Amino acid sequence: MTGTLAAVGAGLAVIGAGLGIGSIGKGAMEAIARQPEATSKIQTAMIIAAALIEGVALFAVVVSLIK
Repeated sequence: MTGTLAAVGAGLAVIGAGLGIGSIGKGAMEAIARQPEATSKIQTAMIIAAALIEGVALFAVVVSLIK
């Protein structure tokens, strides 16, 4: 039972991270479409935000599988 709940928790963490990174990508593409000259700044901010989300998701998966 506990293993099943841990797997569900890990799955929810991964789904949440996917939705978050998708939202960041969508916002970045819209921003680049509005201001193409700011592409490098937008991409840098997008990559940093995506990395932070991925780190939190990985942490959540590890915690859910340890418990």
